[in-house]
Amino acid sequence: MLKIIFWLLLLANAALFAMQKGYLGALYSDGREPARIGKQLQPDKIRMTAAENPAAPAAAASLASAALAPAATTADLAPVACTEIGNFTAAEARRFSSQLAERVPTVKFVRRETQEVASHMVYLPSLGSKEAADAKADEVRRLGISDFFVIQDSSPLRYGISLGIFKTDEAAQKQVASLAKRGLSGAKVGTRSVSSSKVAFQLRDLGGDARLAFDKIKLDFPAQEVRSCP
Repeated sequence: MLKIIFWLLLLANAALFAMQKGYLGALYSDGREPARIGKQLQPDKIRMTAAENPAAPAAAASLASAALAPAATTADLAPVACTEIGNFTAAEARRFSSQLAERVPTVKFVRRETQEVASHMVYLPSLGSKEAADAKADEVRRLGISDFFVIQDSSPLRYGISLGIFKTDEAAQKQVASLAKRGLSGAKVGTRSVSSSKVAFQLRDLGGDARLAFDKIKLDFPAQEVRSCP
């Protein structure tokens, strides 16, 4: 029995010695031994490459398409049948027409006189007599409307009823709609006062180079409204 134990101990020591010296390395591998580096085949030919960018060809194609796309030209600006600009004072009108003749000599234009409305009045037309006007005023008052007065001057609106004065036609039209909702129908919008005469210009077939030139001239008159011809 002692002999068996002796030989087992001897074999264990021999195996331990062999492992320490690396004699058993060829029999197993844990993937971490330094010798693996020395066993690589042609390591000098190994190189790292950057990942290809799949978006690069698409971007290049997009740039190429943009380069081939035709640029917009003045011919693309379709002519407008009739354009009106104004209201100019007499001095402004002379300066505007001078610039038109200099920069856009081929464009045909018509000069016309206009009246600049100072204010708008919402009113009920004349009732024909003071008695009728007073009776209508009582009806208006019963509707809860208090901001009004009976017109008593010598104008054609004598014995009519004024229902408000407004700077713009839009505001006056809103008042008419508001009165109608409250039950008062028949209200109208009229010009209360008119300022001095103004000048407007109507230009025909404005397109292409002429339209670009007109847009540049217009920058010198920022207060002037551009609109379709009436």
